[in-house]
Amino acid sequence: MIEALSAPRSGKAGPPGRQQKRQIAPERVRRRWAGLLVLLAVVTLTLLLSVALGTKPLSLSQVWHGLWFSTGTEGDVIIRSLRVPRTALALVAGAALGVAGALMQGHTRNPIADPVLLGISAGAGMCVVGSVFLLGITSLYGYVWFGFAGALGASMLVFLVGTAARGGATPVTLALAGAAAHALFTALTAGMVIFDRQALDTYRFWTVGSVSGRPLELTWQILPFIVLGLGLAAANAPGLNALSLGEDVARALGVRVGTTRAVGMAAITLLTGTAVAACGPIGFVGLVATHIARYFTGPDYRWILVYAALLGASLTTAADILGRLVARPGELQVGIMLALIGAPVFIYLVRRRKPVRL
Repeated sequence: MIEALSAPRSGKAGPPGRQQKRQIAPERVRRRWAGLLVLLAVVTLTLLLSVALGTKPLSLSQVWHGLWFSTGTEGDVIIRSLRVPRTALALVAGAALGVAGALMQGHTRNPIADPVLLGISAGAGMCVVGSVFLLGITSLYGYVWFGFAGALGASMLVFLVGTAARGGATPVTLALAGAAAHALFTALTAGMVIFDRQALDTYRFWTVGSVSGRPLELTWQILPFIVLGLGLAAANAPGLNALSLGEDVARALGVRVGTTRAVGMAAITLLTGTAVAACGPIGFVGLVATHIARYFTGPDYRWILVYAALLGASLTTAADILGRLVARPGELQVGIMLALIGAPVFIYLVRRRKPVRL
């Protein structure tokens, strides 16, 4: 017994379980870094393909000329005014939705959490329709900020209602408050749409989910909100790791549960609100990206958030590319393509693996 107790101190082989952990940990870290490099390559490839491919075929020389030596030809206009703006928006919005989905699943402890669950998409949609119905605003630059305000208001309402419940903002109270907010906002939206044809047309265009027809200036305008949201998400990751062990354990480790949830909800609000306001309610991005990320990284949210951002960006961009190619000379919007792709992929993940416990 004395030899066994003194073996670890003298540098000799310790218990088998400890040896196994020491061997597995470096291997997992190497796999995470290797996966990160692969994802960066995939994102780069999808960005290049998004600029090069579309409903109108262009040669590589035309694409190169449009990117670096634009002279106003038809190919230059297509590259500069259409493909580059939608590629940039798909990259930014996809990354935001991927990270927001991971945060939602972590804070609600619900493996199928998405912006619909917390009523954020419904709040944005209600304000978009309200801006048309009450104020007569029909331009994209006008109602996109009302959509952002609606997403912010919906998130704050859900968090306040969840916090006011007995026991505070628990995963159950947040989910219930989100379901109630979604029902309320959807009913109000339906009421306005029935009485106003113009509001119906605007809402129908917005709710399908699209990155086309958005100027590059819009992406630059929403970028600061997304950068701030990503910064809050990075700061929230360590506390979220502790919360995944249970609130009592997190408090014992010195984590301020209320502050951690507030920071997480602020990040979710900024990321989801900005992306939904600019593109409409694009589904399945945060859901699928988070499950794929967790499969490769394990339960560490510091890695899950990074993987989810890259996966969300590549999924959104790839879906936009496919939407342009499968319906030439027209196109299918990215929200439709993600539903067609995301549903089978998610069913495959569910059938292949046991349900995730958060």
